[in-house]
Amino acid sequence: MPQKQPPVIHPVREINLPTVETHVLANGMPCYHINRGTQDIVRVEFVCWGGRPFELHPLVARTTVDLLKEGSKSRDGKTIAEHFDYYGAGLSVPFQMDTGNLAMFSLVRQLPHVLPVFIELLCEPRFAPLDLVAYQGRKQQSLREDLGKAEVVAYRQITECFYGSTHPYGYNSSQESFAALEVEWIKEHHRRCFHAGNAFVLISGRFDEATTKYIHDQLAQIPAREAVIASQYPSVEAAPKKLHIPHPAGGQAAIRIGRRLFDRSHPDAQGMYVLTQLLGGYFGSRLMENIREDKGYTYNISAAYDTLRFDGTFQIDTDVSTEYVEPTLAEIKRELKRLQEEPVPQAELQMVRNYLMGSFLTMVDGPFNWAETVRTIKAENLTLDALRALIHTVQTIDAPSLQRLAQQYLQDSDLWTVVVAP
Repeated sequence: MPQKQPPVIHPVREINLPTVETHVLANGMPCYHINRGTQDIVRVEFVCWGGRPFELHPLVARTTVDLLKEGSKSRDGKTIAEHFDYYGAGLSVPFQMDTGNLAMFSLVRQLPHVLPVFIELLCEPRFAPLDLVAYQGRKQQSLREDLGKAEVVAYRQITECFYGSTHPYGYNSSQESFAALEVEWIKEHHRRCFHAGNAFVLISGRFDEATTKYIHDQLAQIPAREAVIASQYPSVEAAPKKLHIPHPAGGQAAIRIGRRLFDRSHPDAQGMYVLTQLLGGYFGSRLMENIREDKGYTYNISAAYDTLRFDGTFQIDTDVSTEYVEPTLAEIKRELKRLQEEPVPQAELQMVRNYLMGSFLTMVDGPFNWAETVRTIKAENLTLDALRALIHTVQTIDAPSLQRLAQQYLQDSDLWTVVVAP
């Protein structure tokens, strides 16, 4: 008999974080286990402190990661790709701003065929001069294409406004900086950063005791050296401005508004996360309801509080037709002012709570999603207590607290505005 009434909707009251086993390998490298899969598949990800804050030359961190897949001392990149494909395995280099990463996945029974190659790539990459030349050409061509897009130009400009042109989080690539790359820089960055004394490993999926021992024995072959220390950079003291950058491409204008904030260890970090979600973090947010649904100025608009290990930013992003630039800026300003002057209604706050609690469920759904969440937490030098604190804040933060945060951090005078338009 068909059901006539929809099922009752129950709000998510509690998030039970899955366990994460911590081990220390024979070479001293921390190893985190997420063993809760339903299929005999395992993913191994090596994560080292080898991102931008740890490089000695611009673009070296990203280039080192990208060139890892180009081959090892005994195999070229094509041979390695065919080898992984043959065994139904995968290899990736998920670049992160703060870390250098190399990841693989495989059926458990095929691990003896692919994990040693993964270790070889990690410890003995080829870094051939011709591979670097080809990489430079690809990147320079890609940059020429990207600079024809208003949204790319806007992103590059506002990050430089936040941090300055010499900060690791703020500098931008150029034809000249790609051309300046040298193989010896890449090799030195790899030697300094890609080793067991400067990294951790995540193992996720479903694996038994014998598989665990095999993986540990293989990973223990990675040599350990001294951990690296991030470079120190002064804060940018420039007063926020409103910048208009002429751009010849099409009729779309890219709008970026935001400011530099703080990393996730700051006492206001969790509250700012909730506030920005309410403002522009989901389809029912204020910016979407106003500027997309009501006014029809744009197809998409978002607001986010993004964090890195050493810093964080608040940013609003949208693309609009040129005739809607000024009306859109006015509506964004109005929504920010409304957050500062009016307490958030309880019904709206509950809707945001429900959305965020549901999104937390996806973060713990399955071993690989949970492994990515743990990777982010560890990469920002935090513990699982930080995620528990965020969940608690989502459940308990009140309207006066959100209003105070808006008044403190979202004043128009503190925000950069970048408009890139014809």
